[in-house]
Amino acid sequence: MEPFESLLARLNTLTIFRPLLSQEPLQSLRAYLECRAWGDSRNTAASYAAFVSALYAASEGDIGRCVLGQALAADTPYVRAVGRGEKPPACMEDCLNRELRILQDAAELTPGYLLDGLRNQDMYPGFYATEINLPAAYPLRLAELNRFGYGIFAQAHMFYLDSGGGIAPVRRPDPILPGDLTGYQRERDLVFGNIRALLAGRPAANMLLSGDAGTGKSSTVKAAGNALHSQGLRVIELHRSQIRHLPALLDELAENPLKFILFIDDLSFQEGDEGYNALKAALEGSAAAPGGNVIVCATSNRRHLVKEAFANRQGDDVHRGESMQETVSLSERFGLHVTFQKPDKAGYLHIVRRLAAQRGLDRQDLEAQAERFALARGGRSPRAARQFVDALVSAEGP
Repeated sequence: MEPFESLLARLNTLTIFRPLLSQEPLQSLRAYLECRAWGDSRNTAASYAAFVSALYAASEGDIGRCVLGQALAADTPYVRAVGRGEKPPACMEDCLNRELRILQDAAELTPGYLLDGLRNQDMYPGFYATEINLPAAYPLRLAELNRFGYGIFAQAHMFYLDSGGGIAPVRRPDPILPGDLTGYQRERDLVFGNIRALLAGRPAANMLLSGDAGTGKSSTVKAAGNALHSQGLRVIELHRSQIRHLPALLDELAENPLKFILFIDDLSFQEGDEGYNALKAALEGSAAAPGGNVIVCATSNRRHLVKEAFANRQGDDVHRGESMQETVSLSERFGLHVTFQKPDKAGYLHIVRRLAAQRGLDRQDLEAQAERFALARGGRSPRAARQFVDALVSAEGP
């Protein structure tokens, strides 16, 4: 293994992977190497402990797995070029290959090497290195960028817009899967079929899922995100107040090799709402995205999205017609409109029985109790059915 000075110098030349130097554990590793290279014995023990602490936090002490994961997920000019379908220039290719070898050396570090020459080595914490082959693994990841992505999109599959309009990962997404959903098979088939068209690069429509509350509109979108993320699907949720960020978001995602659903839950507008025109402009032209990588999916309890006052219907025929046309014009810009309606009594009880069977409940008065529960909650819905079964499970205890 090379001297500390040489390894430090090689790490400092990272160019394509330079962002990794400001991340842990390489940031703390550089600080430790500087102490050893410059003979700073006063800070050697503390800087070594800081490095291992960062390594424990990042990968439970596995430097090989840590370096591999960070390198494969790194958002770099090189991977962005490949994601756009371009061939990077030869100078970048040479730089990449050199830096992969540097990172491979970092991934093979051992406590024995880093502690060489120090006394009382038994007081220092240890770590380990899973054997990796980064120069071989990296081209394989590049070949599947449309599935794994890079940067933040390689770290999660569900995201939201923060208060500043930045994309942030959802750390604990709702784990719901298609198999957890009951009923509405025709509606879900339409939604999933459209999403699979998006993933296949075929024309895919922007979607409006409207209908009664508690019928599983949002759950359908979340289940699709969970089930199809391995095929390259990512879901980004934004609130109605964040619709102004749509143009910048569409520009940011346009050249990404992954496929995206921009998810706006429980959407409705008041008359004159500025978000109305912003969304209308984003959907302008065509409701479909032929070969594109982004679709907008909104859910709403209102079919036409705009809360219409009775006064809007007054006036002469021309003005009334214009008002009505404006009310429906936004919903018509969604190429796929799927309606989720509350189930009838038979449909509701079918959902209850299936959910109860999944939870191991067998009660003779199940249906009568379920009906009373629905009446108390204001009506039958899949949400009411799930809440009823959850309440039974909770009452029975462990």
